[in-house]
Amino acid sequence: MEVGTHYARLEDGRIAYQVVGAGPRDLVMSAGTYGSIDLDWEDPMVAAMYRRLAEFCRLIRFDRRGSGVSDPLPLDALPPWESFTAEVVAVMDSVGSEQATVMGLFDAGPMAAMFVATKPERAEALILANTSARILRTEDYPIGAPLERAEQAVDEVVETWGTENQAWMQVPSRASDERFRRWFARYTRSIASPTAIKAYLGAMLEADARSILPAVHRPTLVLHRSGYALFPVDHGRYLAEQIPDAHFVEIPGSDGPLPWEHADLIVDHIEEFMTGVSKKAEPTRAVLTVFFTDIVKSTERIGQIGDWQWRHLLDLHDERSRRVIEAFGGKVVQTTGDGVLATFEGPGRGIRAAFALRDELRDLGLDVRSGLHTGEVELRDEDGIGGLAVHIAARVMAAAGGGEVLVSRTIRDLTFGSRVRFEDRGAHRLKGVPGDWQLFAVAQP
Repeated sequence: MEVGTHYARLEDGRIAYQVVGAGPRDLVMSAGTYGSIDLDWEDPMVAAMYRRLAEFCRLIRFDRRGSGVSDPLPLDALPPWESFTAEVVAVMDSVGSEQATVMGLFDAGPMAAMFVATKPERAEALILANTSARILRTEDYPIGAPLERAEQAVDEVVETWGTENQAWMQVPSRASDERFRRWFARYTRSIASPTAIKAYLGAMLEADARSILPAVHRPTLVLHRSGYALFPVDHGRYLAEQIPDAHFVEIPGSDGPLPWEHADLIVDHIEEFMTGVSKKAEPTRAVLTVFFTDIVKSTERIGQIGDWQWRHLLDLHDERSRRVIEAFGGKVVQTTGDGVLATFEGPGRGIRAAFALRDELRDLGLDVRSGLHTGEVELRDEDGIGGLAVHIAARVMAAAGGGEVLVSRTIRDLTFGSRVRFEDRGAHRLKGVPGDWQLFAVAQP
């Protein structure tokens, strides 16, 4: 997916934005003053989430003035959070969007609510994620943080900004991964300097959007992670209670950003909210997508690095495989020594997980091949699975080359009409499976 960065003009400043997807609906997404639209695409799981959103909407993302790749601003003249409305209008006008669903994360939550309340003719709906109406505690807002504790949190964020410690604070699900910690430190540095972040956080402490929530008269979805420490889940519940007819969904996990914990679950809720189409699978009698992986040339690698280092690599392989598969809504059935067996509720999730996992494991110097097939699966005791579909998926994987994601024709047919692109690999005889099977390599997830 080709992604270009463009600029919208607002007075004498420029706002960087990106557009992916073709609609039919528009989704304007902003992390407020804590985004970096260019560097986002470097992480495969972030890119996978944005590609998935772009399957059912035109995704419009932008960096606020003073952050990311938008024009800088002097710290004594930061735009008030109300100016978010003007920035959204400028970006929407630049891309020709008459009306959009507006999604705000972190400090963009109050801003997005203000936009919908004051510009209802430009707002189709509102989505709020991991945000709050205000931060500080008052007598009529007891769920807020005491001023002293909030100021300590600000000092802690500023002190660790641009370092690997930020991953432990913001993305604990990935913080054990050293490569990710290094990347996330660079990512935060690309957003703004520590001094600028201190100014932004100070502005957050002063914001209070409670008075405008009852004036939001557009369909509203509130998503909030159950264990996110900086914005406890009660903040999300409050938003949903105060906005008329808002729908609240509690998402498991502790991450602040959305892409790394149960991202497909989050996108499912967004898709259902925007399109009215539910992707929830029925839990009865499982027709599942079965996913196998295998490390290519594992025997040669053992000979190169020795048994002890190989066991360490396998531990890292298993940990990363489980994390990526679960992030895409999958379930690890078992590890197979030098691979994994997992299931997904749909082929699209399995394909996206396969590519994300391939890229993750390449960082360890491991080349994997993957195979997927969708069919009726026999559910066994202790979460085991069996049946012909499992056997077919294993044989499809065995026919794949290094770094290749190979799928059965069933997978290809079930994803017809999506943006996934396949290359025909011809008919194959799968050992132990009757008949010829047409296989396809995924060229573009």
